[in-house]
Amino acid sequence: MNDESNRPNKLTMELRRGVLVMAALEALRAPHYGYSLRRFLDDRGLEVDEGTLYPLLRRLEAQGLLTSDWEIQEGRKRRVYQLSSEGTTARRLMVEEWRLLNDALNNISEKTP
Repeated sequence: MNDESNRPNKLTMELRRGVLVMAALEALRAPHYGYSLRRFLDDRGLEVDEGTLYPLLRRLEAQGLLTSDWEIQEGRKRRVYQLSSEGTTARRLMVEEWRLLNDALNNISEKTP
């Protein structure tokens, strides 16, 4: 497949990566371990594979947006993630920006023949 025919897929994946960050921050208003977060997102229509989710969680934690602790849940030791105070602020700002961008895109779509 040449680069030009693959462009729509690349653009879709780029958009999806940005939305995934916001979705993870939104979902982590409540604590989750990796698999429970994956299930939570999937149940709401956003499929994420483990090879994408776990590196994202580590990156967001390294950026100070999440905290994590090891807990025993369902008889297993699991790393449980939740928003840090910085993550809470970032989530709020991202949601506000998303709403503004969504409104603008709707306005553009409505006025475009």
